[in-house]
Amino acid sequence: MPKTQFTVHTTLSPSDVLGLLTDFGPDRPDKWPNIDDAHFTVHELGATTADVTEGNSMGWERSHYAWDTAAGTVTVDTVESNLWGPGSGWRYELTPADGGTDVHVVLTRKGNSFKGKLIGSLIPVAGAAALGKQLKSVLRKAETA
Repeated sequence: MPKTQFTVHTTLSPSDVLGLLTDFGPDRPDKWPNIDDAHFTVHELGATTADVTEGNSMGWERSHYAWDTAAGTVTVDTVESNLWGPGSGWRYELTPADGGTDVHVVLTRKGNSFKGKLIGSLIPVAGAAALGKQLKSVLRKAETA
């Protein structure tokens, strides 16, 4: 199962990063480059959980989000996807550091289609660099907002 991990630092506080990761409002597609309006649906939203479909024309997934404010963690488990199967998901750990937050990310992908398996094979090779750069961009945009 392809997996990668990386850590990104931001000047945002852990609570601000948690808020960014778990903000499922209508402007979410504006904040996250891999989400478009046509592939964004909030099915259910609770105090510490969400059931959301998000993605774009290339790939989408319905995921179950769960977060723990005290622990500084967000877990995103894939429920259904055109690319990824069960066992796929994201894990975020938020640690206060240097006047901001270190965001440690672990991504696990299990392709359920040819396209998913092909993209998944690139994750251990280029995933940390590409996804780390993308997350840095999202965080920098939030820092200046």
